[in-house]
Amino acid sequence: MNRSRLLAAPTAAGLALALTVLLGGSANAANPNVAPGGNFDLSIWQLQEPVGSPGSPTTIPSSRLQDANGYQDAYFYTDTRDGAMTFWAPEKGVTTPNSNYARSELREMNRDGSAANWSLSGSHRMNATLRVVSVTKNVCVGQIHLGTGGSSTKPLLELYYHSNGDIVLGTENSPDGGQTTHSVGHVPVGKTWSYTIAVSGGNTIDLTVNGSTTHYAIPSSFNQYKQYFKAGSYNQSSSDSTTNGARVAFYGLTVTHG
Repeated sequence: MNRSRLLAAPTAAGLALALTVLLGGSANAANPNVAPGGNFDLSIWQLQEPVGSPGSPTTIPSSRLQDANGYQDAYFYTDTRDGAMTFWAPEKGVTTPNSNYARSELREMNRDGSAANWSLSGSHRMNATLRVVSVTKNVCVGQIHLGTGGSSTKPLLELYYHSNGDIVLGTENSPDGGQTTHSVGHVPVGKTWSYTIAVSGGNTIDLTVNGSTTHYAIPSSFNQYKQYFKAGSYNQSSSDSTTNGARVAFYGLTVTHG
């Protein structure tokens, strides 16, 4: 089976089979009548939303996200038309202290409830199937972010989707900042696509978009840091609008470590 071609297919049959592969289970695994936790394993994620008090966005723990009756609201919900786990981040929303942009985004956790914080050695992989429903400027749909090991609050990488359909990878030059961008694909707004963000050998980023893989060296300055995955809608534009923003629908999301 050529998974990359399958996941890019917009047909109902192709989407159903893609859900079987990525969610694990029958073709009806994506139930549009349950919370996201009824279709996805959210035991390894916590959710950050664009609401709360200034500089302190609301965080929903994994214990509240899990199962068919788990948490959902206007910013994080199941699309009743196709069962997609959907993230909405308006241009106006509560942000973290180190960002000007609102987000509705999952942060990787361990199954015991502690924050994921893994070393670059070994193999680490996040697979996603998604579509960007709407976006004002561009939106980050996947990250590897720095954990403990120093004072930096930067990501190792961010995967962006632009309003013109361009998919762009941003790799951080060092923990002190500065990002290099790489064009890695193009998919029209509203069309389904897939990505895999992976680290191998402790020093290489392996990015696959719709079956096409590229590799990027990790600077040694990152070796002291632990890491974790993030996925969702991290909007990259801000204004006073609560109706403009980025809405992202996920049909598959899995993480593996080895």
